[in-house]
Amino acid sequence: MDLFAVIDIGGTSIKYGVITKEGTLIESNDRDTEAYKGGLSIIDKVKEIIKEIRIDNDISGICISTAGMVCPKEGKIVYAGPTIPNYTGVEVKSILEKEFKLPCSVENDVNCAALGEFFDGAGMGTNSMVCLTIGTGIGGAIIIDGKILYGFSNSAGEIGYMMVNGEHIQNIASTTSLVKNVALRKGIDYKSIDGRYVLDNYENGDLICREEVEKLVDNLALGISNIVYSVNPEVVVLGGGIMAREEIFRPLIEKSLKKYLIESVYINTRIEFAKLKNTAGMKGAFYNFNA
Repeated sequence: MDLFAVIDIGGTSIKYGVITKEGTLIESNDRDTEAYKGGLSIIDKVKEIIKEIRIDNDISGICISTAGMVCPKEGKIVYAGPTIPNYTGVEVKSILEKEFKLPCSVENDVNCAALGEFFDGAGMGTNSMVCLTIGTGIGGAIIIDGKILYGFSNSAGEIGYMMVNGEHIQNIASTTSLVKNVALRKGIDYKSIDGRYVLDNYENGDLICREEVEKLVDNLALGISNIVYSVNPEVVVLGGGIMAREEIFRPLIEKSLKKYLIESVYINTRIEFAKLKNTAGMKGAFYNFNA
């Protein structure tokens, strides 16, 4: 049986496992990233993980999904923010191939999550898809004919920086913005609440939470409409922690989209919610390896 190591490096945790050539995840685990220790410390952790995987598994390749802007051809971190110091410039592919004498692929985590959903989740059976991950910011990925659209300088899909109502959309439609706005209006420390708090109170009729959720949705729907008019994907997939509450967000988003899309476009715009949850990045890393 051909087996592959799949590793999803996030800012908080590293998820990892073993996947078959058919795309079945047969084991998975996670450990803390400890991102504050820096990029080379993360690579050392990845090496340890691969060594552990190889004790019981004869793997044929290494599939990496990682936070940060990636040059997939070189498998190099082009840019990583301050949350992962000294990660920019790290040649992940080269380091791991040299260490283990195995082929390795490296791709951005949002792109990997999108590939996972495209081949094995909410986007299955479609030809084109845009995936938005709503969290600390807003991540995006565009898939056309089964392949990630990178653009001229690998920046296609950086949807968080799209201007909506005079702001970057991630500043007015992310979980972070939602929590901060609710906390500000309630006069409490934003670190004392989270997205779950806001949504639970939304369902309980809290006026401030309801207004802020509806404001987020309207901003998000405007951004989605811009994407739909530009790319016209078969499906838009929404992921990230708060989007697990589909029962709240689907009716609100569909209602707002009706304001921004002409009828002929609206009826052909399919909204889906991510299905793979924590395995999307690992599965997408595997599909990227085999692209």
